[in-house]
Amino acid sequence: MRYLFTCLLLISFFAQAQYPVILTQREQARVIDELLDDRIRTVLPKLMRREGFDMWVLISSEYNEDPVIRTFLPATWFAARRTTMLVMFDRGTDKEIECLAVSRYDVGRIFKRSWDPDSQPDQWAQLGKLISERNPKKIGVNMSDFYGHADGLTHSHHEKLMKALPKKIQGNVTSAEKLAVGWLETRTDREMVIYQQICRIAHDIIKEGFSDQVIHPGITTTDDVVWFYREKIKELKLDTWFQPSVSIQRNEPEGIFTKRPLPLVIMPGDLLHVDFGITYLRLNTDTQQHAYILKPGETDAPEDLKKALATGNTLQDILTNNFALGKTGNQILADTRRQAIEQGITPSIYTHPIGFHGHAAGSTIGMWDMQGGVPYTGDYPMHHNTAYSIELNAKVFVESWKKDILIQLEEDGYYDETGFRYIDGRQKDLIIIPRPTGINRQ
Repeated sequence: MRYLFTCLLLISFFAQAQYPVILTQREQARVIDELLDDRIRTVLPKLMRREGFDMWVLISSEYNEDPVIRTFLPATWFAARRTTMLVMFDRGTDKEIECLAVSRYDVGRIFKRSWDPDSQPDQWAQLGKLISERNPKKIGVNMSDFYGHADGLTHSHHEKLMKALPKKIQGNVTSAEKLAVGWLETRTDREMVIYQQICRIAHDIIKEGFSDQVIHPGITTTDDVVWFYREKIKELKLDTWFQPSVSIQRNEPEGIFTKRPLPLVIMPGDLLHVDFGITYLRLNTDTQQHAYILKPGETDAPEDLKKALATGNTLQDILTNNFALGKTGNQILADTRRQAIEQGITPSIYTHPIGFHGHAAGSTIGMWDMQGGVPYTGDYPMHHNTAYSIELNAKVFVESWKKDILIQLEEDGYYDETGFRYIDGRQKDLIIIPRPTGINRQ
């Protein structure tokens, strides 16, 4: 029995060893707090000055959290507490941003306690006093008609804030939409070093699910693979921001194939597709890849399926070659579609920023049902040091199947002064199941 137990431990160890190092909960908390401290020192001052704010006020209630305030909380805070108030004040270019918590205690290492309920029982009055003493010329609050990420201030909190302020500075309160979007979309150098590891973990999980360690053709269903992914995420002590999906395209007439009951049993000759993401160290991934199930006697995928994937890669290149500082998502979308169509590609582009949120704030480059442009968020200009999920599809006619298929790809990338790059590469070859071993099985 002891021998069996030891073997199981070794199997578990080597199964885990295929993944990059995943930190303990304690170490994750340490890194999250270090990243936050770095962002407040390096990212926040530049953004506040770029957008012309000398004060940013975040107010949130427990269980009704502002999407932005959660990115300022320490790792051991899972949500706002009671009414959480954070104040950031720019004291000048030669000083660090003053970070205050209108709270009974410090909020993390950066936001210092600035309210004593024994001497001032009214939290809102204390907030008004702190703001008045600093007399800011432009006070940002999270209100937006177009970005849900930047619209976290509730109506009741806005009314209480205005009531707490002297009339002479009430007119200085305005939407911090662009400041909030900038804060959410901007990535630091250290975050990008870490992000590659996060994307590598996501890629490795996809590969394990798309293998004969998980898929037994003729038995395994698409739902079986979906729930393998969910269990693997929990096993590795990670999180996800959406339910994975696994789908099939098959060399069958549409009338027959679409009438098959779900979930589908995976069969030889199937082209599989997965949409998968993880959350780790407060950063998210979003990936779509394809796999092919070998038929008896095959050692590789059919050439026309491999060429179809290459068409998808070409569409990716056309899109990312159009990235340029100050160019809007709608401009990038229009240029990409025009160039792709000129090259004989049937494109659909729905690329989005990624970072603290899966569908994150920033420049939207199309939506699946808005190929003519996306109002407002598509008009937002591209900035450096921002990350995107390059999400799109190309409709390709496959001669051997006598029908169109969709090559649906999504890979996370980063754009800075040097141009665009994929954070951990991209899929350029179909995943083959079972993976070729070099042994002739014929």
